[in-house]
Amino acid sequence: MQTNHAKKPKPKQCCVDLCRLLPPKLFKALCDPNRVAILSHLARATSCTVSEVAECCPINLSVVSRHLAQLREAGILRAVKRGKEVHYSVCTDELVRTLRAIADAVEQCCPDLVGHGAKKVKTACTGRLPKEGARK
Repeated sequence: MQTNHAKKPKPKQCCVDLCRLLPPKLFKALCDPNRVAILSHLARATSCTVSEVAECCPINLSVVSRHLAQLREAGILRAVKRGKEVHYSVCTDELVRTLRAIADAVEQCCPDLVGHGAKKVKTACTGRLPKEGARK
């Protein structure tokens, strides 16, 4: 009995590399508006304590603390204990290096599509154009 299964196109090597570069923890950490506000606040400061960070967001101190922990676990922030206080700061070099590597991989994977708008963007890791009306 012969089945008529269409073969999936094999992903290009550069797309496979791109998929390895996309750290889920990083994107999960950045998907919350409060965590983005915290990151923005810390990017403007040298370092801040939890209490100082809490001043930028209309949320409880305990929630700020959990957000800081997620950003730290994702490698976006570093925490340094000074006496009884923990000071948080952005891991700027590492964050820039990660984001730049992702951008470079996207450009390498799809150089003919960079700068051509959303209609010509191929779906990730397949090399096919999205269907009309598909979610972006």
